[in-house]
Amino acid sequence: MNDSLRNALAHRGWSSADLAQKIELDEKTVERWITKDRRPHRRNQRLAADALELSIDQLWPDDVRHDVAAAGAHAEIVGIYPNRASVPQWKWISLLKEAQTNVDVLVFAGTFLNQTNPRFPAMLTERAEAGAQVRLCFGSPSGSAVALRGEEEGIGSALGAKVQASLTYFSALRDVPGCEIRLHNTALYASIFRYDSQAMINAHLWGSPASANPLLHVRDRGEDSMFRKYIESFDAVWDSARLWTTE
Repeated sequence: MNDSLRNALAHRGWSSADLAQKIELDEKTVERWITKDRRPHRRNQRLAADALELSIDQLWPDDVRHDVAAAGAHAEIVGIYPNRASVPQWKWISLLKEAQTNVDVLVFAGTFLNQTNPRFPAMLTERAEAGAQVRLCFGSPSGSAVALRGEEEGIGSALGAKVQASLTYFSALRDVPGCEIRLHNTALYASIFRYDSQAMINAHLWGSPASANPLLHVRDRGEDSMFRKYIESFDAVWDSARLWTTE
């Protein structure tokens, strides 16, 4: 019996079927991990650990690495992805659905948000109606920062057009209490997606689109944590941005 995995599921209030659905595997496979203590392939270990927001060592501990596993429970880095495109879609949806107090988005265009999840604006409305503060900050389509980033990526004025297209999906949110959309003219070194005390930090590399760049999943671990530093950066850009009315 894998008590570590069983206890992790119980803590989240999940069944083996819930975990199987989230990581797109057969329920019987997950059940064998628990009842027969079968050790899955490394990729599936990572998927399960990411879903449960734990480390692999916590779910499949080795005696030699017990201390490392214990320390991992308090780590501020939840996950590391080689690029944004490799983050499972269920991860984005789960973080948004579970957000209770804050949803912050800082991007230039963020077109993937709607392209990969057509219900994204509706889900933001649901979060706001449930009491969360929703702040969306996009690049100003006609601003110098968007123009420069477009040149760096080699797509020129196309980035401004992508911002305009992305904004059309969010026009209804301007009338939703608890939602606010602003436009910034700031050089971004990372896109920030904050859900309560967790955040996805998508690095910006020169000449490379955000989808191809590394992403960190971090959580709040108090003063001087990476999470706090990035949220301070978000707040600074937000304060300098202007309210989006019409463009």
